[in-house]
Amino acid sequence: MTGQPQPGTAEWQAYLAEGNARQARKRVAAGVILRDEGGRVLLVNPTYKEGWDLPGGMVEANESPRDAARRELFEELGIHPELRRVLLMDWDPPHGPWDDQIVVIFDGGTLSSAEAAGVHPCDHELSACAFFPPDDAVTAVRPRIGERVAQALEALTKGETRYLESGYPLEGPAA
Repeated sequence: MTGQPQPGTAEWQAYLAEGNARQARKRVAAGVILRDEGGRVLLVNPTYKEGWDLPGGMVEANESPRDAARRELFEELGIHPELRRVLLMDWDPPHGPWDDQIVVIFDGGTLSSAEAAGVHPCDHELSACAFFPPDDAVTAVRPRIGERVAQALEALTKGETRYLESGYPLEGPAA
């Protein structure tokens, strides 16, 4: 006998709960690259922070990143695009008062002209939304976010999924 609790016992459940309580907890955010038929990228202008950003937001407790992205798109823009594959995952290190976080960016596909024309803020968290040519989308957001947008657009074009840290790939596209 090793002194380890045995699976299926109350002691085993307590052991697992203690391990779970001590594990690292990461903040997780989910964003979406949505395009119109002209290839322009949808950006939103949040009221609670400076500058333009990708649509999306923070993942709630026990919510998947994909479900969070869907929820945020509906709450803030009133839309239900089909979220396709993950374009990238970015580890964002601690900064300011914030702990580190994982950011997952999904491909939201292309909206028809009618769908794109109907996109508008539906929530007090957004002051505006607009479609930007890809190069302008990269420069319209904060520099750290701009590199993430550029990487996501390149991953989209090349059919890749990328892993980044601080907005930059470590060794190129993820395998």
